[in-house]
Amino acid sequence: MKILILGAVGQIAHMLKNELLNKTGHSTVLYARNGHKRLTIIDKSREDIFTGDFQDKDKLIDAMKNVDLVYINDVGDEVSTKTIIDAMHDAGVRRVIAASVLGIYDEVPGAFGEWNKRMIGGSPRMRSQITSARMLENSKLDYTLLRLTWLYNQAGNTKYLITQKGEPFKGTQVTRQAVTQLIMDIIEEKSDKYLYVSLGVSEPDTDWEKPSFY
Repeated sequence: MKILILGAVGQIAHMLKNELLNKTGHSTVLYARNGHKRLTIIDKSREDIFTGDFQDKDKLIDAMKNVDLVYINDVGDEVSTKTIIDAMHDAGVRRVIAASVLGIYDEVPGAFGEWNKRMIGGSPRMRSQITSARMLENSKLDYTLLRLTWLYNQAGNTKYLITQKGEPFKGTQVTRQAVTQLIMDIIEEKSDKYLYVSLGVSEPDTDWEKPSFY
């Protein structure tokens, strides 16, 4: 399988690339602004770098050549999301996994939900996340949308909890390592259990008023 990672300099994207290279036989295409300056190839036979903007449709189409799956590290800009979707249709690529944020459906209850709204609820980026999620759900692509709670790093902690769209969101925090593990599990899943779903992603047993690092 050939996987295009959009936003390849992001922390989760970087972890994902390493996991793919170390634990699978898949190849990767790494796409980022100033990608050739900011990224380093480890295995020339399995990695390519594209320098480009997410609103450059022609460059995206070029990067999608022979690609089986696209991972979008952040859908915080709706113009970019639309360009990526259009490029995927033109390139004939259907499978996409996209990282978004919690709260796009007003699905976070209780004290943590109120805290989360105060922190990000009214921001332009949240409005863009909401619009981007709607675009992906209506795109006719084979999508998986990940609504990530507040992120932190902890080596070896790959525990994650999933909630479905329409269910109350659970959990205030999750490690980037766990999100990476979930993306790997989705990529390797042979059934259609992760198709056309929007998943809330958190760490088990973190139902607190706010993340532990705030």
